Amino acid sequence: MTLKELKDGQSARILETGGNDPRLRGHLLDMGLIPGTRVKLLKRAPMGDPISVIVYGYALSLAASQAELISVEPVEEEQDSEASPKSHSSILFLHEHNSHPGFGEEGKYHDHTVKSLPETSELRIAIVGQQNSGKTLLFNRLTDSKEHVGSFPGITVETNEGVLKGFRAKAKIYDLPGFYSLSAFNEVEQKAQEWLIRERPHAIINIVDATNIVRHLYLSVQLMELGIPMVLALNMMDELTQSGGGVRVNEMESLLGIPVVPVSALTGEGVDELVDHALHIARYQETPVLHGISDKDMPSGLDQQAAMAHKRFHFIRDLCSRTIIRPEMTKQQELSSRIDRILIGKWTAVPAFIAIFALIFWLTFDLVGGTLQELLAAGIGWLGGLTSRAMESLDVHPAVYSLVIDAIFEGVGTVVSFLPIILVLFGLLAILEDSGYMSRVAFVSDKLMRRFGLSGRSIIPLLTSFGCSVPGVMASRTLSSASDRRAAILLTPFMSCTAKMAIYGFFVEAFFPNHGVVVMLSLYLLGILVGLLTAIVRKHLGHKYKPSPFVMEIPVYRLPSLSNVGHLLWDKMKDFISSAMTVILIATIAIWALRSFSWNLSFVEDSSQSIMAYVSGLIAPIFEPIGLGDWRIITSLISGLMAKEGVVATMGMLGAEDALTVVTAVPMLIFCLLYTPCAAALTAIGRELGRRWAWYVAFFQCIVAWVVAWIGYIVALWIYTI
Repeated sequence: MTLKELKDGQSARILETGGNDPRLRGHLLDMGLIPGTRVKLLKRAPMGDPISVIVYGYALSLAASQAELISVEPVEEEQDSEASPKSHSSILFLHEHNSHPGFGEEGKYHDHTVKSLPETSELRIAIVGQQNSGKTLLFNRLTDSKEHVGSFPGITVETNEGVLKGFRAKAKIYDLPGFYSLSAFNEVEQKAQEWLIRERPHAIINIVDATNIVRHLYLSVQLMELGIPMVLALNMMDELTQSGGGVRVNEMESLLGIPVVPVSALTGEGVDELVDHALHIARYQETPVLHGISDKDMPSGLDQQAAMAHKRFHFIRDLCSRTIIRPEMTKQQELSSRIDRILIGKWTAVPAFIAIFALIFWLTFDLVGGTLQELLAAGIGWLGGLTSRAMESLDVHPAVYSLVIDAIFEGVGTVVSFLPIILVLFGLLAILEDSGYMSRVAFVSDKLMRRFGLSGRSIIPLLTSFGCSVPGVMASRTLSSASDRRAAILLTPFMSCTAKMAIYGFFVEAFFPNHGVVVMLSLYLLGILVGLLTAIVRKHLGHKYKPSPFVMEIPVYRLPSLSNVGHLLWDKMKDFISSAMTVILIATIAIWALRSFSWNLSFVEDSSQSIMAYVSGLIAPIFEPIGLGDWRIITSLISGLMAKEGVVATMGMLGAEDALTVVTAVPMLIFCLLYTPCAAALTAIGRELGRRWAWYVAFFQCIVAWVVAWIGYIVALWIYTI
């Protein structure tokens, strides 16, 4: 029988890991699905696919098509065969970690035949680890950076670089994207591994999750085989010790032949000692001396690929049996299991997802974000009125008065007033990312996404795009197939980014003041629906779709880091204000000038006589069928090509809302939701897929937006005339 055929809760022993794709087979082996290994089917997704299994103590989700490649035989449930030391003697807990001598200290293990690096040289140290191990959190702590972290794969998609802070030594720190093994499975992993081999840093800080150490040590063993000086950071040791676990650090160091340091990247405990070790082995080029692993561990009857994986896991199991006291289940794993009964339960997963996002929208657009937006708008309005009266008393020239009041206060000020809504939404999405819920969303949605020509992992870049399309496009690099990457990238602009919040808020306040949450939720769902319908058309009109593998770890739930969320919101606010003060301000002033002057550069009181009115009037007939033929509306849409917030800035400056009614506000909202993404998003698409695809997206989305807006206009006419 195959792994797919197991019943929920049933255990089995793997007989064979098959498949015609050597890359996929290698990935499955590297994840621990090796002949002879015990595995337990934990649960199936609400739609029956994918499945979640327990292997080597961690939860792994994989599509049913991959589970069919693994032959198993059922076995009786029994005690975990990976024995742990029974006695706590010699176990070192996190608060005691300074008592162990450690490899590399005082040059004890330094090979004096190896030439050390000069004291003045700048060291290059790479932080390497599997996904969800805490790499970026450690990087931020060492470099005082503010890189975004989260508890689902795909947060870090490029190598971050920073300078080590707080230590006398000169060193650059590199945060590489997470990868499971040195057998690259997607573009992000491949580029990270190529960087590691090409650049050959002076040392590696290999960070591992101490609560899930068997799987994480697999990459550690492979990294030691590269011969680069390395120190092992046992992260999340506080979670392990709180659950009654511990580590014999001295013995682990002896078996691995590298420094081993228990740390908590979250609290900073043990980090100073970790850096001291890293600087020492980097300076003296102390390469790993791997003890206890040999060719005698190579089993017979397996091909080389499976035998190598078996050899490494055999060594790791033996290492852990000697050095780790591991509770049956940590407190986080226990809590996660209880929460998952609801959040990914067969009958509760979808209602829970809808409820969570409905709550997010209510908090964003009503209770918190909406209230703060009104207060900020009132403050900007008060300041604008004060400025207006002061300029009138000084008898300022009409052109200058118009520039300050119409362009800056009415234009840019209107955009800035929606900052609270954007920050609240971004913050709530960051909390979901930090908690580990996003991986569950991918698990639940995989089967549904495949019907649209996508994999469940595609949900990650799509959900990221609700914050901003640019990181959403970049997050597609974590997808293993080029077809999936392209499909996900082409769908990201349909997801409603936070830049469009200003547009939605403006229209809700002006035309739908009592139905804000319904309007917002409808727009989000419409964007998703149109994107998925586009994916279906592409799937059936393009080449034959071949599902890409879905193999992904499901991390435990963790409390979101308030500092991480705070850093993210601070960065978002700086980006927003920077955009408002540069791109939006420049675009607004340009639009103001074009609508304030005629072709002979005379200042005009009537904007309909301006240059912009003439240019927009040439385009207006295209938009007449959808009720948006006014030149002021066209001008607002043009300004949104640089940054979506520009639509609101221009409408506020031109008083374009006067050209709309409740009926025409519907197609306007729809068109703003779906038309060409901003210049930054198009640039990101061009960088990932090429300029031809960027131009395709620009024109294709305008066509889709026009068609859907026309349908919305017809429906709105019918509703408001019956």
